[in-house]
Parts: sequence; C-alpha cells; structure tokens
Amino acid sequence: MSANLAVSEASTQAPAAVALVPAGLAAPAADAGAVQQYVTFTIGAEEYGVDIMAVREIKAWTATTALPNSPDYVRGVVNLRGHIIPIYDLRCRFDQGLTEPTPTHVILIVTIADRVVGILADTVSDILSIRTEDIRPVPMMDRNVDAEFLSGLVSVQDRMVALLTLDRLFNTKLTPTS
Repeated sequence: MSANLAVSEASTQAPAAVALVPAGLAAPAADAGAVQQYVTFTIGAEEYGVDIMAVREIKAWTATTALPNSPDYVRGVVNLRGHIIPIYDLRCRFDQGLTEPTPTHVILIVTIADRVVGILADTVSDILSIRTEDIRPVPMMDRNVDAEFLSGLVSVQDRMVALLTLDRLFNTKLTPTS
C-alpha cells in the first residue's frame, strides 16, 4: 500500500476493503508496461478507480455542514483535523440523484492539484495494480457528458472499472482550501 494512504480508525467499512489487494493482478517485473495502482470504489452498481497517489485517506461517513448556494453535488464541508474539506457526491455529480448516506458509506480524501476534497462513495472495493497497456480508451458516444471525466476503462475479472481523471472532475481553478 502507498505510504501516503492512511485509513481512518473511525472507519468500519474502509479498512476491510483496503486490505483486499488482488496479488494476481500485479504485473510481473518482466512486463514491458508500467504499472499504476488505483483505489476502486462503488457508486451504486458502478465501479470507479482513482490513482492511489491522489488518495490521502479513507474515512467513514460523517455528517457535513451545508454551505449556502452550493451545487447539489456539494454535500457540504467537514472539519478534518483542523482542515475544512468540501465533500462531493459523485452519484449526484453524474446525474444519478443524491446519495442517502448511511454509516457504511465512506469518504475518500483526495488531493487534486493544490486542493484536498472528499468523495462520497458507497464502498471501497479494491486496490488494483494495472498495466498501462491494459487501460482501454473510453468509446465515443452520442452523449459525452461523463466521458470527459474518464481517463479510461479496465476490465478486471468479471467487472469493468471506469478510471476517473480527478482534475477534470473538479474545478481546479478554484482557490485552494486550507
């Protein structure tokens, strides 16, 4: 596991999920392609992945403080050891309705450029090691709304994982929060 990935002790869902590292998916050292690791998580029936180097922490769901005039997909903010962190609801961001969080939901604390934000997810699935050549491009579709946030797709065993490009998903031109 990456040195900059911490698991909050308060989380009951994340530690068990983070411990699942499928050894058979790691590329042998002799393979020509570079290998990247992704933390995967679910939103409904869909599975998404983000670069493990962007993930700072995984913590259990805690209530947020709503901010006035925020987009629907901004759940609010939380105080994380003295830092105010905005929490984003990706289900809502992808036009699938608001998430009704429960104690089993998790927040992935991620770094995007100079910002730190939280992503509300249903569960954390895995940490996957993926060879660069195994990442497939997102197919061209009539409606290209969500595809702009995706860097690629990867097939893992019997499931498809959509890899997110966080800097395209969130407006990185905003003033960093501290």
